Amino acid sequence: MSTSHACTDPQHHVHDGDAFVHEVERACEQRGLRLTPIRAHALRLIAAAGKPMKAYDLLDQMKATHDAAAPPTIYRALDFLLEHGFIHKLASINAFVGCHHPGGAQHAVPFLICDNCQSAMELEDERIVDLLESRARALGFVPQAQTLEVHGLCADCVEAKAAQA
Repeated sequence: MSTSHACTDPQHHVHDGDAFVHEVERACEQRGLRLTPIRAHALRLIAAAGKPMKAYDLLDQMKATHDAAAPPTIYRALDFLLEHGFIHKLASINAFVGCHHPGGAQHAVPFLICDNCQSAMELEDERIVDLLESRARALGFVPQAQTLEVHGLCADCVEAKAAQA
């Protein structure tokens, strides 16, 4: 499951929706996948959100430009984006974020989720992923997927709370 990425900075986020969609378009072209306008629009909205986005919030935003947007449409788009590693699902809060490396292979990534501002940071640290996998294998367990979500307060929220005290 180990993958090597040049970026290990946890501050590296997907913010520019258009640039992110262009990167995913290139990845789709290389893999022979079809990025439909609905999928691209969903991806752009997720990237532009700057924090995890729930499916029904995505649906509400999609309805502004796609009258025919309905839950099955959104879930099909999300399933495609998840299946091909363009987004991650944060199961504990049932929300989605853009993947920092949409052109690369699918990878396991720990997330730090702020319970105050709802931001999520993709913690790009292979040591954590490798440690969990090696410990599982040492116990005779064969891992198939790995999700680690750590809840707490981000540095900005900790600083804001300290300033209020």
